[in-house]
Amino acid sequence: MQKLSLNQTLQQKLSPQQIQFIKLLQIPTAELETRIEEELEINPALEEGMEDDILPKDEYNNDSEDDYADDYNHRDDISLDDYLHHDEYAGYKMYSDGNHPDEDRDMPIATMSTLHDALIQQFGFLRLNDRQTVIGLQLLGSIENDGYIRRSLQAIVNDLAFSQGFNSTIEEVETVLKKIQTFDPPGIGARNLQECLLLQLDRKDPLDPNVTFAIKIIEDFFEEFSKKHYEKIQKRLGINDEQMKNVICLITKLNPKPGSVEGEDGLAHYLLPDFWVSNTNGKLEVHLNSKNAPELRISRSFADMLDTYDKSDKTNRHIRETVTFVKQKLDAAKWFIDAIKQRQNTLQRTMNAIVNYQYEFFVDGDETRLKPMILKDIANRIEMDVSTVSRVANSKSVQTEFGVYPLKYFFSEGISTDYGEDASSREVKSILKEFIENEPKSNPLSDDKLEKLLNDRGYNIARRTVAKYREQLNIPVARLRKQL
Repeated sequence: MQKLSLNQTLQQKLSPQQIQFIKLLQIPTAELETRIEEELEINPALEEGMEDDILPKDEYNNDSEDDYADDYNHRDDISLDDYLHHDEYAGYKMYSDGNHPDEDRDMPIATMSTLHDALIQQFGFLRLNDRQTVIGLQLLGSIENDGYIRRSLQAIVNDLAFSQGFNSTIEEVETVLKKIQTFDPPGIGARNLQECLLLQLDRKDPLDPNVTFAIKIIEDFFEEFSKKHYEKIQKRLGINDEQMKNVICLITKLNPKPGSVEGEDGLAHYLLPDFWVSNTNGKLEVHLNSKNAPELRISRSFADMLDTYDKSDKTNRHIRETVTFVKQKLDAAKWFIDAIKQRQNTLQRTMNAIVNYQYEFFVDGDETRLKPMILKDIANRIEMDVSTVSRVANSKSVQTEFGVYPLKYFFSEGISTDYGEDASSREVKSILKEFIENEPKSNPLSDDKLEKLLNDRGYNIARRTVAKYREQLNIPVARLRKQL
C-alpha cells in the first residue's frame, strides 16, 4: 500500500541576475569586450550609447521620474503577464546569456594561434606520402604543451594500430619524427631533455668550437652536466676555464621547454590590465580600465514596440508571441546593463580595498613591504563573500608604476617574526631570493644555511618551508646552482 507524505525542504538557488553577474565578474577585461559584442549581436534591444540619451522622460511617461531603462518594466497601462506562456527565467536562459537551447557557448576568448596550429602549418610543407602523413598527424597529436613527445614510439605504433587499424613500425615512425624535429621552434618533438638540447645545438654553427664542445658534453657527459660536475667535464675535454665558461653559457641559454615560447598552455597570451594605480604626491588613486565600463542602453526603437503592440489586437496569437519576444529581449538587455554596472562597482571596491591594505607597497613597489593578506581580509572590508573576491582576483591584473601585477600576487600567507608580528610570505621570498643572488657562486648556500640566515633576520621559518619557497621561485638546489 502506497503512502503519501509531504516533505518541506529549503533550497538555495541563484537568480538569473546573479548568474549573469557571476559570469561577467570572473572574465578579465580582455574578454569582456568580446562578451559585450556577442550580447549586442544577439539582442536587438541592447545598443551602445549613453543611457540618458535614450528618450526624454516626458515623451515616454509623464507621470514617472525613473529613467526609461527602469520604467518599461513597471508600466500600468499594459499587462504583459497576460501574454507570457513561460516564466522570466526561461527568457533569460534563451536570450540574456547568449545560450540557445541547441547551442553550448563557452566563455568568449580572443582568437589565438596555438602551438599545434603552427606545427600543422609547417607539416603541410613536407612532401610526405599517405602513410607518412597518417603517422605525422599522430605524432603531432602526441606533442605536449611544452613541446615534448613523452609517449614511446612503440606506444604510438600501438595507437595507430588500435585506433586507425594502421600497421606501422618503430623505424617508420622515427623517420617521420626526424622530419617533425626540424620544425620551429627548435627542439620541438624531442623525447627528453638531452635530445631537446641536441636538436637546438644542431642548428648552430658547426664550425664554432664552442658548439662542438657543447654537443660533446650533452652527448657524452650529460649526467655530469646535470649534476654540474664541471671540473670533471673540463678535465675530460682538456679545455681551459674560459672555454668551459663559454660552452656552459651556450648550453644554459638553450630553451629546455621549446613549446613554452607561446605560453605554458600553448596559447599566445596578451595581458590587458583591469586597473591602474597612480601616485600623486603620495595620494594613490585607483582607476578602472574604461573597457570595464562600456556605455550601453536600451534601444529606443525596440522599446517603442511595446507602445505599438499595446494599441494592437491583443487576442491575436501573433501579437501575443511578439510581445513575449519583445519583453524577453528588453529584460535581457536591462539585466545585462545592470550586471555590467554591478561588475564595475565590485571591481572598484575590491581594488580600492587591496590598495588600502597594501598601501606601502603601492607607494614604492618594495616587495618586502607587502603585508600578509588572504581573500577573507578583503571580503570583510568590502562586506562581500570570499567567493566574490576570489572571482575578482582570478585572471585580473593591475598596472602600477613598477610594472603589471596579477591581483593574486598581493595575497599571501603570514610568517611569524621575533617581533610578534606577521610578515608576508612575499617578503620572505624576496629576502630569500636576495640571499641566493648574493651567495658565492662557487659555494652556494644550502637550505639549512638559508634557514639560519632567515632566522637570524627574525623570521621563524623551518628548512622545509625554505625549500618550498625556493621551489616556488623556480630556484634549484645549491648543488645545481654551483658555477665555475
